[in-house]
Amino acid sequence: MKSIFDTISYNCSRNITQAYSTSFSLAVKMLSPSIRRDIYNIYGFVRLADEIVDSFHDYDKEQLFARFESDLENALNEKISLNPVLNAFQHTVYKYGIDKSLIDAFMLSMKQDLVKKEYHTFAEYNQYIYGSADVVGLMCLKVFVNNDNERYETLRQPAMRLGSAFQKVNFLRDLKADMEGLERNYFPTLNLSEMNDETKRAIVEEIEADLHEGYKGILQLPTEAKFGVYTAYAYYKKLLKKLKNTPPLEIKNTRIRVPNYQKVGLLARCYVSYQLNFL
Repeated sequence: MKSIFDTISYNCSRNITQAYSTSFSLAVKMLSPSIRRDIYNIYGFVRLADEIVDSFHDYDKEQLFARFESDLENALNEKISLNPVLNAFQHTVYKYGIDKSLIDAFMLSMKQDLVKKEYHTFAEYNQYIYGSADVVGLMCLKVFVNNDNERYETLRQPAMRLGSAFQKVNFLRDLKADMEGLERNYFPTLNLSEMNDETKRAIVEEIEADLHEGYKGILQLPTEAKFGVYTAYAYYKKLLKKLKNTPPLEIKNTRIRVPNYQKVGLLARCYVSYQLNFL
């Protein structure tokens, strides 16, 4: 029965989310059950694409990605895929009318990671972030507003700024792994060996501005999505604060984390704020 395969597909995307990101999966659990499955479907898709270009070092990444891209096109054209992750994703794409241009932009940025190591201009940097993060925020926004196009257009810019903020925090947190493990440098103004308080402060201020604008959009989200997105926002804000207070040398040599006990406390504070209508 097709329904059994669809259920297996959804569960696969959920398992990928929970295995790869405890923080994001915690935020997803704070969403309404009515939209939770579709956010898992989106995350499973973007996570799998990202893993191909970031992790499968012992294989021909370009060949794997080309096959994944072909399978994606077939899934979208045929509305089915034997790849469970793509099968789940295409269902969400059609359910909410996710624009193909968003998917294409994401795939283009992922493809860049196969060949591009440095981003020398802000134009290149912004284009990469748009494709790797902003459009993911827009895909999720399509689910959050449940096909309300007017609300989607109102919240479009804040959603993109929030996606940018999350991605830039990841870049700053993963400096060592990106530069030493993958030989990538996303920040145009940053040389890892010359990173100091001034260059770090400029990056942090850029992210803080994105978070500020993104928060404005969170306040306008439907009830089904607001608490979950706010939880993710609070986590990234906490992580950014830790990075802000960490000396550049330590950021260059250590992956900064938010401990689990702090995540639990953060969740409790978010819940209180939400229940008291502070959002």
